[in-house]
Parts: sequence; structure tokens; C-alpha cells
Amino acid sequence: YLLEAGDADAARLRDQLAALHYSLVVVGGDGLWNVHVHVDDAGAAVEAGVEAGRPYRIRITHFGVGDAHTTGAEPAAPGERAQRAVVAVVPGEGLAGLYAEAGATTVLARPGEPPASGELVQAVRRAHAREVVLLPNDADLRHTAAAAAEQVRAEGVRVALIPTRSAVQGIAALAVHEPERRFDEDVVSMTSAAGATRYAEVTVAEHQSWTMAGICQAGDVLGLVDGDVAVIGQDLTATAEAVLDRMLAAGGELVTLVLGDDAPESVAARLETHVREGYLAVDTVVCHGGRQGALLLIGVE
Repeated sequence: YLLEAGDADAARLRDQLAALHYSLVVVGGDGLWNVHVHVDDAGAAVEAGVEAGRPYRIRITHFGVGDAHTTGAEPAAPGERAQRAVVAVVPGEGLAGLYAEAGATTVLARPGEPPASGELVQAVRRAHAREVVLLPNDADLRHTAAAAAEQVRAEGVRVALIPTRSAVQGIAALAVHEPERRFDEDVVSMTSAAGATRYAEVTVAEHQSWTMAGICQAGDVLGLVDGDVAVIGQDLTATAEAVLDRMLAAGGELVTLVLGDDAPESVAARLETHVREGYLAVDTVVCHGGRQGALLLIGVE
């Protein structure tokens, strides 16, 4: 449900639902929150929202016994397997909510805590499908995801690993996912969409180091394009604009901006204006990623 509530009330709701949930996402701000939770007692989750503020657009979906679990043990009494599912590693709670709304089973990768192959195996089992598309969304997780895929293939699940290197590539892949298509056709379409999406991130250097763009100092703002440092700056917005200019120089139709918790809200508006004024016919979509590590993730399709 969507919830109108203050910051303190939303924080209390998050703590209250934490005692009930298998998977919990409470994201938003400025008095409006998106609440997504997997529970055995849906009524208690709604009542908690009423106590915290004004919930609306309430949607309750019944998954069957055990199938709503997104963490912990395997379902106790699994029902009929779904034909196809998408399992994705995501770096922040906001993106986890976005992916979940699109129907994906998510594995949260907190900064400095990459998931092990066993966590991905458990996620595939929770998805409870005959066919699974796996999105690691991180170049460093490719081998981990491959090991997980091999294990679940031995259990009779058909798995395709799409080597997405960023969550924005995963968003592009998920946008063209069509479970009704033949498995191979769906995988080719998703792989093509991911491959056509350039990715970048804007973060802050933790220490002095050599980079492809020169020497950076601790505290510098770094703009990484396709995994390599391309811009070193002092200001978040200016660095992000320089990164966008480099990416859009090769063309593009859609820019996706994923803001981390530590990024000022004003950044998104300024970058949207920069794209609108400098690049005709390029649309911009803004998402909130939560505690995702990077200040900003950028995708250009």
C-alpha cells in the first residue's frame, strides 16, 4: 500500500512490520511511503499502516502456503511451480521494491556484503518456477551467479544467466521480460535490452588512488562509466552532468537515474533539466534506490 505518514511514524511502522515479515520494503519520504511486505497475516500489516497514518491503494496477493517467503527456509508446502520467474540481485531497498513490483524475486546486496551463491540458490528455490532468468546486476557477482545457476540446474530448473553489470541494466532487461514468450526468445530479448544500456555510477572516493582519469583524492566525486573512472570532480551535480554528457554523446533515448539515500533530492531535478535542455527527444526516469552504496546510478538506453 501507499501510506501518508511522517518520517517518525514510517520508522515505527518499519520496526513493527519487521516482526511480521519475510521481506520488507518501506521507501519514500516527504510524507508519502510505499510499503511492500510478505507476511502470513495481511490484516496485521494493514492495521499497522492505519496506526501509522493513512494507507491507500491497498493490494493483497495470496501466494499460497510458504510461497511468499523471500528470506529464510524453503517453502514448507510448495504448490504448483510457476512457468517462469526472474531472480535479481539489487543494491538497495528502493530498487528491491521496484523489482518486486515488476514481479522479480530479489536478493538484497548491502554495501560491502555481496550475496553468496547459496543465497542465490535459495532465491531461485523461493521463486518456485520451472524456468528462471538470473540477473546478478554486478560484474563481480558473475561467477557467484554462475555457480548458483549450475547448482539449481542439477535440481531440474532451467536457468539462464544474463550477465548484467548494473541494476540499471537489470531494469532494462526486466522492462522487456514477457513470460508468455518462449524461454529462449525471452532471454535473447532481455539480454539485448541489457546490452544496449550503458551504465554509470557517481560515488565518493574513500582514499587517494590512481584511476583511468588521473589521481583522485579522498573525498573527490568520481563518475564511473561502464565500470571505469571517467570523471573526477568536486561537486556531485557537475560530475553527474559530465558523466551524462559522455554517455549521451553516443546517443540515447532514455536516461534512468537511481538516487541513493545520501544524494540530495535537488540533484534529480537539475539532471532532468540538463537532459531536457541539452538533448531533444531523450526522456528521463527517476527512481529512489535507498541505501545502495553509490550516490547515483545512471542508465542510458
